Amino acid sequence: MALEIFTLRERPDLRPLIFCSELQSVWPEFMQHDATAQLYFAPSMFDRYLDYAFAGVAGGTVVARAFSVPFAFNIDGRTELPDGGWDEVIRWAHDDQLTGRAPNALSALEISLLPEARGGGNALAFLDAMKASAKAHGLAEMFAPVRPNQKHLQPFVPMRDYVATVGADGFPTDSWLRTHLRAGARLVKIAPYSMTVVGSIADWSRWTGMSFDRSGEVSIAGALAPVTISLEQDYAVYVEPNVWVRHAL
Repeated sequence: MALEIFTLRERPDLRPLIFCSELQSVWPEFMQHDATAQLYFAPSMFDRYLDYAFAGVAGGTVVARAFSVPFAFNIDGRTELPDGGWDEVIRWAHDDQLTGRAPNALSALEISLLPEARGGGNALAFLDAMKASAKAHGLAEMFAPVRPNQKHLQPFVPMRDYVATVGADGFPTDSWLRTHLRAGARLVKIAPYSMTVVGSIADWSRWTGMSFDRSGEVSIAGALAPVTISLEQDYAVYVEPNVWVRHAL
């Protein structure tokens, strides 16, 4: 299934469709409760990023989406990609918007495809669309805090060890990391706390359908690392590691 890819600036009519329940459900429910995401996705904020948000259409139906964010890099205080990964690059971009600082780099944030749209190079097509957008807006570099596809199967394995597991061809065994590297990206560093989700025990029970009867680290479906539960304090915290990669433009 080949996709037509549009920015939301080109097709504002597709904006509500990329947030349909089918595309939202590509991600575990708990991942939709990262407070930092509102600095990008809240309607008043999202209006600023329509050139960097994409819809994938097949047969007149939206079956995929992608998001990216421009930010200023290699300036005072930002000479390295942040350990805070996904969350921090959104905060950087938000600060740039508030201060009128011109961006010079782009970070991918998400590429999501419904099952019928997966394969056939569609993920690569979105990466190419991001690169084209970066070039069109005079940005010099593109990065991505990659969320490895199979890491959730090994939540207690440190990300550094997970990334170091490679196949006979020398590429990581994780399929999404392989996709990026085969597309010419290079690994930069681990982002150890790329996304943080905090909620009460009741929140986490609602998000996961699980009940929690002890404090400590718990494995949850879809999570790349264990969730820390504190029954005594009535909260749970999920800190997700990602992997920064750099794409040549």
